[in-house]
Amino acid sequence: MPARRAFDVAVIGVGGIGSGAVYWAAKRAGAGVLGLERFELGHERGASQDHSRIIRLSYHTPDYVRFAQDAYTAWSEIESDSGGQLVIRTGGLDLYPESAHDWTDAYSSSLDALGIGYEWLDAAETMRRYPQWRLTDDVRVMYQEATGIAAAARANAAHRRVATELGATIVGNQQVTSVTDVGGEYEIVTATGDTWRAERVIVTADAWTNEILASFDAHINLTVTQEQVAYYASENQSSVQPERFPVWIWMGTPSFYGLPAFGEAGAKIGWDAGGREVTGDTRTFEPDPAYTAALDGFMQRHLPEAFGPHIAVKTCLYTMTPDRDFVIDRIPGQERAVVGQGAAHAFKFAGVVGRSLVELVFDGTTVSDISPWTIHREVLTMADPPRSWFV
Repeated sequence: MPARRAFDVAVIGVGGIGSGAVYWAAKRAGAGVLGLERFELGHERGASQDHSRIIRLSYHTPDYVRFAQDAYTAWSEIESDSGGQLVIRTGGLDLYPESAHDWTDAYSSSLDALGIGYEWLDAAETMRRYPQWRLTDDVRVMYQEATGIAAAARANAAHRRVATELGATIVGNQQVTSVTDVGGEYEIVTATGDTWRAERVIVTADAWTNEILASFDAHINLTVTQEQVAYYASENQSSVQPERFPVWIWMGTPSFYGLPAFGEAGAKIGWDAGGREVTGDTRTFEPDPAYTAALDGFMQRHLPEAFGPHIAVKTCLYTMTPDRDFVIDRIPGQERAVVGQGAAHAFKFAGVVGRSLVELVFDGTTVSDISPWTIHREVLTMADPPRSWFV
């Protein structure tokens, strides 16, 4: 256990966003940075591991598109500092069946607002360019060239490694049980009986966010679900390589998404917000057969050459606000404690969210505009909030 116990800033939760925060904090405060992780470092009990996540500019509001541009910049910086590629551009397909045609305006107008190019394709042209697909004539497709893969586990490790090289202390198996303001410093106690002190605190605990916020007499509405992804030993392996098979999202309800072979020898598919409600501690690691059947059915209908025997079926957690928007803000009543919550679509933003949290807790202002994601939204505290998980 490290001998040092007092720090300039402590990051509680060192998953995707927390790893980004530790990195950006270490660039500013070096050895004054502490990262505390509830489980072992690099664990798969949360939302931020596995091989790949989608990164894209196509989003439903200009605020998100602008923030996504900042995210690409943040990834470039850690790539430079770590000496490794973390973003692999494949291009991306947003596929809109007839039931989701009314979603297209939000995405196209948001890209138009920032002058970002895209191309509309009909089903026939999409299948000509990408013969892996089987589509009906009603499907409209947006192609956007910047979309790609964020190498999730590799990126988390890079953030933590560079932070450590800059002097940060990162400790696993440290479940925080209380955070107390003691005369201008926060005293942080963990389940192991260890005590740490920090002038500032960044909370990036995802499914366990409200456990930490309770120390500040704060709470936000969050729904945690257990989700799944599947990898397939694809029938035609060459057709699902990143240079031939763009990242894709099937828009509407239900919404599926997929990535080319990366980290495993076959294509990957997931279902956005398709799982049952759990907590961070009651979730299991057992795949739901009905969920798996839904993933398999989509692949068989629309991507038959990418289908095949399962290489792996993995579970993960989604932690969502009722409006599916982020929280990046000071904790109410605190000037030196901030919280970041990614609403289960933030891995692509991990670096810029981490940077913004560090700027906010040290400077009170941020380079990126985080005003849309205040903690003071009514939906975060109302008794029976409406849920809208459109992203």
